Amino acid sequence: MTDPAEPPRDCPLCPRLAAYRADNRAAHPDWWNGPAPSFGDPDARLLVAGLAPGRQGANRTGRPFTGDFAGVLLYETLIALGFARGNYRAKPDDGLTLLDCMITNAVRCAPPGNKPLPAEEATCRPFLAARIAALPRLKVIVTLGDVARRNVMKALGRPASAGASGHGAESEVDGYRIINSYHCSRLNTNTGRLTPVMFEAVFTRARTLLDPIG
Repeated sequence: MTDPAEPPRDCPLCPRLAAYRADNRAAHPDWWNGPAPSFGDPDARLLVAGLAPGRQGANRTGRPFTGDFAGVLLYETLIALGFARGNYRAKPDDGLTLLDCMITNAVRCAPPGNKPLPAEEATCRPFLAARIAALPRLKVIVTLGDVARRNVMKALGRPASAGASGHGAESEVDGYRIINSYHCSRLNTNTGRLTPVMFEAVFTRARTLLDPIG
């Protein structure tokens, strides 16, 4: 039985991404080289949405944000806020588990240059919409980067401009609280555009929304 929230292993819907996947498979047959499946708790109240897998990250390992720099800050922050348990060791068999949290991407296959085309975002969007719909307890969505935020808005049937942009900006759509963050990329952290304190503040806010005190 197919899962409407997850593309098939050899999804053919985006020819450019399928060709790139084939090239990577030929060069690195030991890599995952397929759509990166969502990872986490099926009863999660928190969904973290990125844009697309990195070539040497999830495209290599088969788990979102695993194997590249961005995953270090993301998973360490999730552990610190109680959304994950274990130790992140940049490989899918490290035993790390997510608690009340799921991670997904708007585009599931790695794109050349880490930049999916708008048409590819639109083609993959039904999987994102289905992923959101399949989480019965979902309350908060953290979007990593403005392009991810726009994709989440469109997946919810709203225009891309419906939600507030910028780090820490919040929007309310269909009962979901959407919090935007700068992407946890090496570029953003090396330039100081995003600091660990800024990133942790986003997930502290998510924790407060899910488990208010008092």
